[in-house]
Amino acid sequence: MPELLIEPRRADLGHGLVVQRILPYARRRMVGPFIFLDHAGPVRLPPELARLADVRPHPHIGLATVSYLLGGEITHRDSLGMEQPIRPGEVNWMTAGRGIVHSERFDSPAAFAGTGLELLQSWVALPAEHEETAPAFDHYPAALLPTATEGGLWLRVIAGKAFGLASPVRTLSPMFYLHVKLTAGSAVALPGDYSERAAYVVDGRIEIDGTAYGAGRMLVFGQAEAPTLRALDDATVMLLGGEPVGERHIWWNFVSSRKDRIEQAKADWRAGRIPLPPNDNAEFIPLPETVA
Repeated sequence: MPELLIEPRRADLGHGLVVQRILPYARRRMVGPFIFLDHAGPVRLPPELARLADVRPHPHIGLATVSYLLGGEITHRDSLGMEQPIRPGEVNWMTAGRGIVHSERFDSPAAFAGTGLELLQSWVALPAEHEETAPAFDHYPAALLPTATEGGLWLRVIAGKAFGLASPVRTLSPMFYLHVKLTAGSAVALPGDYSERAAYVVDGRIEIDGTAYGAGRMLVFGQAEAPTLRALDDATVMLLGGEPVGERHIWWNFVSSRKDRIEQAKADWRAGRIPLPPNDNAEFIPLPETVA
């Protein structure tokens, strides 16, 4: 049985873009290095409203953002001058380090087409010795990410190592992040060689030790547990976790092991000392007065 069941909270990002917020959670701030997880969609918007949902330029420190799409398309632009569309199965891995600014725009007609936009957005806290590293951005096409199929199981290793497979995504601490599809009746075990592990049910239903769990739930497990997830319906599950990196403070888009560093980042953004993307600098999200 899981040591904790996390129920999603709804967060409205505006103009029809509503997300389910999984991490951070009051009783569990992190799982391994993962300190944030949002699940957006699937949502469809008409073309005339798609651009209203754009996420304007905003800053980050002390983390890596991991963008992974199940549907739709997003265009990333950042203060390094990078511009990169992301499509389903690809990975955008942005290392904020000492500071980066990026936007997420819905430029393409494919942004909300088909089954709609569906995004898993996670943040990975950087180890203390890398919190002030130089910012970087890396894009990984789906063809570079290892996959495996067995019976009714299909999986892709987004980042880290699991089941003898290693993703080429450059990480800075031991972790794993997997996209798993299960046909009804098939099963998958969680990787056993990490201290902290979790399973997030994207859709369908799974069963563990006779208890069913539906979409939107995250199940958190300790290292001593050896759970097997069995699909009651066709299901999509994200498996994630790794080794803890230590206590972290989080405020808005800033993550750090030091409270004073977050205060400095707030002051820098308020004063305009963090550069905007050169190809997206006409607007930005101001520093909020409070954070819910």
